[in-house]
Amino acid sequence: MHFTLIILQLLFFRTRNITHWHNFQSIIMELGSIVDFLENKVMLVTGATGFLAKIFVEKILRVQPNVKKLYLLVRAADGKSALQRFNTEAVAKDLFKLLKEKHGTNLQPFLAEKVTLVAGDITCEDLGVQDSSLKAEMWRDVDVVVNAAATTNFDERYDVALNLNTFGAKNVLNFAQKCVNIKLLLHISTAYVSGEKPGLILETPYYLGESLNGRNGLDIDEEKKILEYKLKELKSHNASDELINLAMKDLGMQRANHYGWPNTYVFTKALGEMIIGHLKGDMPVVIIRPTIVTSTFKEPFPGWVEGIRTIDSLALGYAKGRLTCFLGNPEGIYDVVPADMVVNAMITAMVANANLTCSEAIYHVGSSVSNPLKFATFQKCAFRYFTDYPWIGKDGKHVMVGEVTVLNSMSSFYRYVGLRYLLPLLILRFINFILCRAFDDTYKNLNRKINFVLRLVDLYKPYLFTKCFYDDMNTEKLRRVLRVSGNEESIFYFDPRIINWDNYFEGIHLPGLRQREFK
Repeated sequence: MHFTLIILQLLFFRTRNITHWHNFQSIIMELGSIVDFLENKVMLVTGATGFLAKIFVEKILRVQPNVKKLYLLVRAADGKSALQRFNTEAVAKDLFKLLKEKHGTNLQPFLAEKVTLVAGDITCEDLGVQDSSLKAEMWRDVDVVVNAAATTNFDERYDVALNLNTFGAKNVLNFAQKCVNIKLLLHISTAYVSGEKPGLILETPYYLGESLNGRNGLDIDEEKKILEYKLKELKSHNASDELINLAMKDLGMQRANHYGWPNTYVFTKALGEMIIGHLKGDMPVVIIRPTIVTSTFKEPFPGWVEGIRTIDSLALGYAKGRLTCFLGNPEGIYDVVPADMVVNAMITAMVANANLTCSEAIYHVGSSVSNPLKFATFQKCAFRYFTDYPWIGKDGKHVMVGEVTVLNSMSSFYRYVGLRYLLPLLILRFINFILCRAFDDTYKNLNRKINFVLRLVDLYKPYLFTKCFYDDMNTEKLRRVLRVSGNEESIFYFDPRIINWDNYFEGIHLPGLRQREFK
């Protein structure tokens, strides 16, 4: 019933926006060759050692070796340290194995010619680039700026998240505006800037001062003053680093919740979008909003992944025998998208929107509308895969998995935790008191673990029971234009409808997770 309502909403919005579709189509119908566009281009990529940024860089170098230059901004003390970090965290990874096979011993000379590592920090003016001649060179030559730098930690300190995700985005925009040949700023955001609002989420901008709950008074500069005052207050009371850390995390959650966002990450990313939209002027801007990004579907090879994605923590906990229940609606839709599809959408959107004066295009890159994935499908795939290929524990023995309890509501979760964990904890507390704190360490350790799990569940609750569907009409237009513009659809594929979810999870994603964990 709920999904039928979403389909009706989708049809309504797409009918209502048909005029906009014709206008958009006329603007980018002449997409031309993406590979040709990339030739001789100069790009600046921030956050260059991040998950998506590395896949983006590898793709550009592989499909268009005649790209002129990639300036890669890396947080490091100097250029030498930046290069060492990039080589360690990117080139040395399996991700670059196709480039290694293609260039062999010439890979390092090729990278030295095409890639310039830049030590910097997006939280600083001019991105923290100290070399004035290098800075002038970038301002003169850069055609496209890709901002992939961010903190994606849901429970991040407010000062860290605001400086990176919000004011960092502003600094990147300011730098791009100094580039005399700039054709586009591409900014990586997240679909979850929409918060917990159920229903069909459109690819529309958020404006400066706009809140999700209608509360007035949202002011980015005021937010900075609030956190600075809090930090000053804490330090004046000689608060420990641990206390300051916790206070900054709590402040971020409080400020996010105050204006209707579920956590610090999506709140500060939304503020970053707002500030870019407000200050961009005539510069063409593309905002990419991916959903949950998972391992590569095809390129440079299937199953490459790095870090723990939202659903990966569930899969690994289950495989290792640490997860006795799944929390989520079996019929609920999880919006996931392979990383290489996100990167292909980034590149296509970049080419389609370059040089379009005063444009701001927003693209949801996900699957909930085009190819919905049910939570029950993911659960069954995990059961089948880890039954056929059991996890090997630290003792060298196979971990046998079984059907787990599925808790389809927060109330059922709290009942489960209460009976299974909180009641035994209460009994342990009583025994500990009677026996003069003989089990004090055990009690404190168990209490800490339970509180940690409860905090995690509270953080992820909006995504475990989400009722959001992310309209990808703008992204679909890109797919259509790519389809009719030539023969590059197989190179820059990003249509989630080609994915069979059972095959993807059992044959690609879960094996990729397993391989990464055992390296």
